Amino acid sequence: MKDFLRINSSDNIIISLRELNRGETIVDDYIEIELLDDIKPGHKIAATDIRKGEHVIKYGYPIGQAIKDIKKGQWIHTHNIKTNLSGTLEYKYNPNFTEKRIIDDSKTFMGYKRKNGDVGIRNELWVVPTVGCINGIADMILNRFKENIRTVGIDHIHVYKHNYGCSQLGDDLENTRNILLNIVKHPNAGGVLVLGLGCENNIIEEFEEKLGDYDKDRIKLLKTQAVSNEIEDGVKLLEEIYNVIKNDEREQVPLSKLKVGLKCGGSDGFSGITANPLIGHFSDYLVSYGGTTVLTEVPEMFGAETILMNRAESEEVFSEIVNLINDFKQYFIDHGQPIYENPSPGNKEGGISTLEDKSLGCTQKGGNSKVVDVLKYGDIVKRNGLNLLNSPGNDLVSSTAMGASGCHMVLFSTGRGTPYGCFVPTVKISSNTNLSMNKPHWIDFNAGILLEKKTMDEVLQEFIELIINIANGDYTKNEKNDIKEIAIYKTGVTL
Repeated sequence: MKDFLRINSSDNIIISLRELNRGETIVDDYIEIELLDDIKPGHKIAATDIRKGEHVIKYGYPIGQAIKDIKKGQWIHTHNIKTNLSGTLEYKYNPNFTEKRIIDDSKTFMGYKRKNGDVGIRNELWVVPTVGCINGIADMILNRFKENIRTVGIDHIHVYKHNYGCSQLGDDLENTRNILLNIVKHPNAGGVLVLGLGCENNIIEEFEEKLGDYDKDRIKLLKTQAVSNEIEDGVKLLEEIYNVIKNDEREQVPLSKLKVGLKCGGSDGFSGITANPLIGHFSDYLVSYGGTTVLTEVPEMFGAETILMNRAESEEVFSEIVNLINDFKQYFIDHGQPIYENPSPGNKEGGISTLEDKSLGCTQKGGNSKVVDVLKYGDIVKRNGLNLLNSPGNDLVSSTAMGASGCHMVLFSTGRGTPYGCFVPTVKISSNTNLSMNKPHWIDFNAGILLEKKTMDEVLQEFIELIINIANGDYTKNEKNDIKEIAIYKTGVTL
């Protein structure tokens, strides 16, 4: 393996690929540098002298400016650079995208065809409470059901607990209701028991009305205050649902039916070099076959937003991206928080210094496809292709939002590692080999091999095979560990 990597020919920094020591001289065909500091893997090194106030360039774009003179060979991090970001901005549409579309219905996976035309990659039985105060009752119902029936023909049984549904007003109540509605209608669920209390803001009668036309054999609702024995009645309803869904079978469906979320969490200095570009290449691959990908984590677009804006397929979509970015910046401003305060302690430890640094690595998950639509939080995907979704960067909230938008699975890159999984299969992709070796029970795929011996094309083919196998029914590590959670975005007051 090489000592370092220059990502773009215009960069004035390089990335350490191993532990480097002060006094070492590192060389390739184009550069020779004597190191003036000890450098950790994934961290930045000045490839030339950088004067105070000058841009630090990575990925071919500024990631901040030097706050002091930096000598060639010095370590570049939070101690000597700062962000260039400030408030909301005005943007100009400069379209720059290429469209690569392959019409090939021979590319397929084995999915579950639903009555409404949707396709699922799992056939699961879920309990979804409308309000947090009956989470315990939901557990009791599910546990009693499991005692009564040894299930066959389904992939998983789970209660999706949350803390909301009451004492909420306005957008918060709408967010809770919309996310839960979308979970209930998700095609990965063969059937769902919706469990209500009866006095909550998210009242079950209104919830049912907003479900619209639904399959009453597969979705059943129970208001616990309206019955004398909610455990017994709940178990009976679960048994009725189970007897319907246990006979579902997988069928061949075109790859164009697959919807995938694009996520990163616990990023490090390698994320934007290995795992995120790999996800981006997969996104382009899936989109080229008529499939759908969803990119969110809006605060992690700040500093890289113009790249996405210029890939908008129309001025209308461009305007929607501008509103998405500026509205989220205003959200920070309204709450008295700095827009740029994003890289976490783990991000910084892994070599990420500024929000621009993080954002430019993050947005690579979107590949090079044009952006076809911008979704509000709680919206469901309407158009095939690359979509942007309004959601914060928080791992739990953004993953849940992508699943709720209709994604069958979430591709989750990480350089630091996380066991988290949302309510759809959550594929963990490590940015470095050490993480994959240390946490094999968390990690589904090691993108770190891109730094060692394999080309992007070779690794992409292995990754495509993994994703198709997961769509066909192979379990991800979060599924094997039964780590499946939801989290809902909250912005307002609690009564």
